[in-house]
Amino acid sequence: MIKVYKEPPMHSAEHILNQTMIRMFGCERSKNSHIERKKSKCDYFLSHEPSAIQISEIENKVNDIIGQNLQVYASLVDRENVQNFIDLSKLPENVSQTLRLVYVGEYDTCACIGEHVNNTNEIGTFKIISSDYSEGKLRLRFKLVDCPYKGNAE
Repeated sequence: MIKVYKEPPMHSAEHILNQTMIRMFGCERSKNSHIERKKSKCDYFLSHEPSAIQISEIENKVNDIIGQNLQVYASLVDRENVQNFIDLSKLPENVSQTLRLVYVGEYDTCACIGEHVNNTNEIGTFKIISSDYSEGKLRLRFKLVDCPYKGNAE
């Protein structure tokens, strides 16, 4: 069964967080996440525990990207034409040849079937509410504050 995220602002924020973690720490996208309206979590595998300053930098970078009012959109692409930098490892083996790629401006591109906002200005403020690190796994728990999302007109 494929998990479809139905909280567009939180799910869009997760895409930005994933790309931020890739850029800051060179890790993979979260393979274990739980996305909900009130609070969410993502796990990342890192070789060392990030400092409190780095955790704050993650939050600041995610909010910087949200504040750029980037368009969030999807396109259908034949799997053979997907660029190498796009991680397809979470896709089931029997996925169709046509993939839906979701773009957050030019900041992130990811194969995804979930629902998203139309623009990052619909997300609100990203807040990391807690983090812990154990045995190479960083768990970030986060929420959105002052989220203006009212639903897509689609």
